[in-house]
Amino acid sequence: MTALPSPADWAPDEDRLGFFGPGSVTWRVHADPSFSVGGLRALLLQALHPVAVDGVARFSGAFRDDPWPRLIRTATYVDTLTFGTRTEAVRAVARVRGIHRRLGAVEETTGREYRVDDPDLLLWVHCCEVDSLLAVARRAGVPLTDDDADRYVAEQVTAAELVGVPRADVPASAAELAAYFERMRPSLAATAAARNVYRLIVLPPMPTWVRFLTPAQPAWGGLATLAVALLPQWARRLYSLPGFGLTDAAATAAVRAFRQAVLRLPLRAQRSPIVWAGFDRVGAERLIA
Repeated sequence: MTALPSPADWAPDEDRLGFFGPGSVTWRVHADPSFSVGGLRALLLQALHPVAVDGVARFSGAFRDDPWPRLIRTATYVDTLTFGTRTEAVRAVARVRGIHRRLGAVEETTGREYRVDDPDLLLWVHCCEVDSLLAVARRAGVPLTDDDADRYVAEQVTAAELVGVPRADVPASAAELAAYFERMRPSLAATAAARNVYRLIVLPPMPTWVRFLTPAQPAWGGLATLAVALLPQWARRLYSLPGFGLTDAAATAAVRAFRQAVLRLPLRAQRSPIVWAGFDRVGAERLIA
C-alpha cells in the first residue's frame, strides 16, 4: 500500500484548498442535497459484493443494533476528505487505514480469505460511492454535462489512491466506471449479509419515542425508498426488489422534488458543518443551484 502524503508535500495555499477545491466538480456533487440519497444508494450497492459485505457484517457488530454512528462516521469521512484541508483529509484517511489493516477473515460463500484493506475491495467501495453520488446528482437535476461527469470520476481517483488503491487500477472516466461494473456483475450476489444491510438501511432501529413521536421514521423511509428506487435495475433484481413500484421516471421526479425541497431550507440546514466550514475557509460562494 502506498504511503500517505504529508504536510511537507504541499504549500499552505494547497493545504487550505484541500485535495479538490471549490472549482472542482467534486465540490458541486458533494455539497448538493442529493448527496444523502446517493450515499444510501452506495451502501446498498456495496453490500452486493459478498466479500466486502462480509467485512461489514463481521467487524461492524454495533452496526446491526445501532447503525447511526456508522452512517454518521462514513458521511463525516467523505465530507472531511472533500471539504477539509489536505492535512485534515490525510488525518482522516490514516485513521481509516489504521482500522482496516488489523481486520481480515474468510468469506463463507466464496471461500475467499481476505483483508479489509485488499485493494480490490477498497476499489469496489470507491466505485460504488462514485457511481451512486454521480448518478443520483444527475437524476436529481444537478446541472452536470458529460464532460463534468468525466471530470468528477477523474477527480475521485485521488480519493481512491489516498485510501490505498493503486492509481492505475481506478476508473478515470464515466465509460471506464461503467465498464468496471460490467466486469464485476457476475461476482455479485445478495447474500444473507447483504439483505441484513438492506433491512438496516430501509428499516433502521429507532427508539420507540423517536419512531412514533417524531417525523424521523417517515423522513428516513422516504430517503431509503428513493435510494432503492435509484439503484441500477440489475442491482434491484439481485435484491429481488422492483423499486417500491416507482418507475425510473417516477424515481427521477421524486429525487428532483426532494432536492428542491431541501434547497428551500435555510442554507446552514442543507449540509453538514464540515461542508460549510470548507466554503468559509476558502471564501467560496454557495455552489448549489
